[in-house]
Formats: sequence, structure tokens, C-alpha cells
Amino acid sequence: MTGEIPLGHHPLKARRFGIETLHEAHVFMRKDNPVCKSEGFASHNRVLLTHGANSLVATLYQVAPEMLGIDEAGVSEWAWQYLALTPGAQVSVSHPPPLESMSHVRGKVYRHRMSAHGFSAIIADVEARRYSDIELAAFVTACAAEPLDLAEMRGLTEAMVDAGERLSWNRTPIVDKHSVGGLPGNRTTPIVVAIVAAAGLTIPKTSSRAITSPSGTADMMETLAPVELDIRSMRRVVETEGGCIVWGGAVRLSPTDDILIGVERVLDLDAEGQLVASILSKKIAAGSTHLVLDLPVGPTAKIRSHEDAKKLSHSLVRVAQEFGIEARAILSDGLQPVGRGIGPALEARDVLSVLKNEANAPEDLREHSLLLAGNLLELGGIANGRMMAAEILANGKALAKFQRICAAQGGMREPPIAPHTHIVSADRTGIVDRIDNRRLSKVAKLAGAPDDKAAGLEIHVRIGGRVAEGEPVYTIHAQSPGELNYALGFAQANRDIVGIAL
Repeated sequence: MTGEIPLGHHPLKARRFGIETLHEAHVFMRKDNPVCKSEGFASHNRVLLTHGANSLVATLYQVAPEMLGIDEAGVSEWAWQYLALTPGAQVSVSHPPPLESMSHVRGKVYRHRMSAHGFSAIIADVEARRYSDIELAAFVTACAAEPLDLAEMRGLTEAMVDAGERLSWNRTPIVDKHSVGGLPGNRTTPIVVAIVAAAGLTIPKTSSRAITSPSGTADMMETLAPVELDIRSMRRVVETEGGCIVWGGAVRLSPTDDILIGVERVLDLDAEGQLVASILSKKIAAGSTHLVLDLPVGPTAKIRSHEDAKKLSHSLVRVAQEFGIEARAILSDGLQPVGRGIGPALEARDVLSVLKNEANAPEDLREHSLLLAGNLLELGGIANGRMMAAEILANGKALAKFQRICAAQGGMREPPIAPHTHIVSADRTGIVDRIDNRRLSKVAKLAGAPDDKAAGLEIHVRIGGRVAEGEPVYTIHAQSPGELNYALGFAQANRDIVGIAL
């Protein structure tokens, strides 16, 4: 577009309503507005908003006459920023073009295989913000209800890569690691990145925010350093320090992934095909050549059985190979959280304690990080990877590298501390024989994580350990008394989250 109002589009004066709608676009107009009358718009219709070269599809809400001028369109905050509007700017309103890619979604609903062309059409419309939340939910649900085969996984992955930018590097190998998630804590990425970069390999790590968990790597890292870097800044950090830890959504590497993640979070879905495409599309876009995958397995982890883990690892490795990535999957213990903290700031404190070699640092987090770092070093061509990783961590080179990466990303900072805490104590004496990861994560989320960075919980027991009646089992951290009570209510109603055998 050239900035002119296209034929059939009706210009209105844009008014910033200041209404926060996350990543949803909303527009507000009077019912007696001439545009609504001439176009037959009713409340909750989908309309196309255009300003200059920018356009998106928004949901229309009609308001009382005293709220807006007859020639005005109230625009929600996210839509205002997306369209790059300024006070007094004109925005045109029209019917959106037919959403032809929905035919592919309907086909998937009826259990038809989806072609690469179908995925490409859907992802292009998702990236252009033409899909409503209902349509996005239909796509996500269809792909979860009728699992994608390997060809479909490849098609979705390729479409997601093509929707964004793609990095290339003048060096090799470019290594990366990824955990499929589902296990509270398990925040190995900063430690692995620091070790691997200190060893001389290149690791441009892009990470996601939480989907169904109390914290994603980007949420945790944000408590220590800025993560919303653009491509140019990310490249500068990697070329200077050999690695980075940034939010993938900010650098437009597979940008539709974060849109789909937002829907998956609400639906509490994380289907295999979409998981494969989500993970690999960002690695491919970041220019990775070698990848280590961490698959925690346990009855209350995301992956419940070794059979499921082997199936997922096969899909990940096969699809990665299709794009020229050498991948190695590691099945790990998913019976209980890794580390003590669950929630962005609490997990960050665990990471720092491991990097600083503190005496009380979580040993399981240290060992798991060394396992992954060692495998990644070996995959990248360095012999005796586990031994080298341990040496780099022990001699302080990993900490120094991490501090330099944080400084290069905009400056290192201290994780926040929650003002409200409550200890949940054991109601009997015995041996801890099980921990429900999912319900433990729910306690942390009810306490405010990941939106409140200091919220979450600290777990004080491990499976196989002995605990006496009245001793702390976990401590809930919250930003406000209301959130603390909300989480505590669930915890008290679910005393068996941590099982204690007599």
C-alpha cells in the first residue's frame, strides 16, 4: 500500500482508547456511524483496519454516542501500536477479504492430511493477524485432535520459518539446546549457554515465554538482563560474546510461534506436531546446525512415558535432519522439579547460585546442566565434553561469560523478591515418595507467576528424602496478599501435591 485510502475503505479519525487487550485488535465505533450503516457492521463483526502500509483484522464493538465522535474510531492499545498510529491519524475501515485458508483448517477438522501449501496459507494469515482467537483455537485444536504426521510437521515447520526472518552466520558449528518443558524449574539454558560460549562455540539462544508453565526461559532471563533484542542487537551480542539468551518473539524468528503459544496457553494444549514445529522453526531460523534436546519423562511431566518420549524424539530428530540440523535427544528424569525455585526470579536465583559455585546451589540443576552442556560440546566437535563443561563451571569462566552476555544484552540486574510468602508444612512424618509437577506448577501460577516475576514457590524436599511433621515442604511467594491466598487455597485443598509415605 502507498498510504492512500483504497477504494471501498472508509476513513475515520483514530482515537487512542488506551484499552489493553494483549495481542488482540479491537476497534470501537458508534452504532449510528455512517460506516457501520453503509457496510452493515454490527457489534463483534471482524473488520479490516488500514493505516498507510499497515493493516490488521480487528473485532468491532459498538459504543454509546457520548463515548465517541461520529467520525471517530476508538482503537485498542495493541492495535494502535501495531498500525503505528499517531493522534489525529486516519484509519480506514472495511470488510476483510475472505479468509480462504480456513478451508484447510476445516479439512484438518475432518481428518484430512494438510499439505505444505495449506500450512503456508494458514501461517501467512496468522502472521498478518487475519485470524480471530476463535479461528486460531480451531487450528490449534484441529492439529492436536488429529496428530500431524512427519510430512505435516515438516510443512508446518517450514511455513513458520518462512513467516519471519532468518539468520545466517559466517562460522560453524552453530549449536543450540532446547527442553520440551513440562517440568517445573529445569532452568538449564543460561548455565549451558555460558559454558558452551566460554568453550569457544557459538550459541545464539532464542527462548520462549511460558506456555502452560509458571516460567519460560525468556521470563526467567528477563529478571537478570533485557531479552527483547532486535536482530541487529542479537547479532552484535553473539559476535562479541559467542552466545546470547533472548526472547524469540522480539527478533521475529518464527514470529507466529508466539501467537500460537498464546492460544495453546489458554487451551492448555501442547500437541506433538505443533511442539516439533515450535521448537525447530526457531532453531532453523536462528541458523542452528547442531541441537541437543532435553526430554524430561515422568507421570506428571509433559511427556508421561518413555514410549512417548522415544516417539517425540524420533519426530524431532527426523524433522531436524530434513533441514540439515544434527540433533541429539536426551531422555531425562521428569519425576520432580529440577532446582528449588519455580517462577522467573526464583529460578534465576538458582541459576546464579550454580554459576557462582555456591555451596548450597541445587545439585540436580548443576548436574543436569553439565549433562546437556557436555553433550552439546561433544556434538559441536569437542572431546570429553562433560569433563570440559565441569571445569569451565568450576573455574569461574562460565560465570564470567554469563556476566558478559548480560552486560552485552543491556546490563545485568538483581532478580526481584516477593513481599509476601507462606510456608506449606508437612502434615505427617515420613518419606517423600512422589511430587505432582502439574499441580505444583499450578500453585506457582495461582501465586502470580510468570506475570509477576517474583511470584512462584520454593520446594524444600526431594523424592526419597525424609520430612518430619511441621517441617517446610514448599514456600509460596506472591506479589499481593490476594494472590498468596488464592494459591494457598489451592495448596490446602491439594495436600497430596507432595506425597509422604509413612
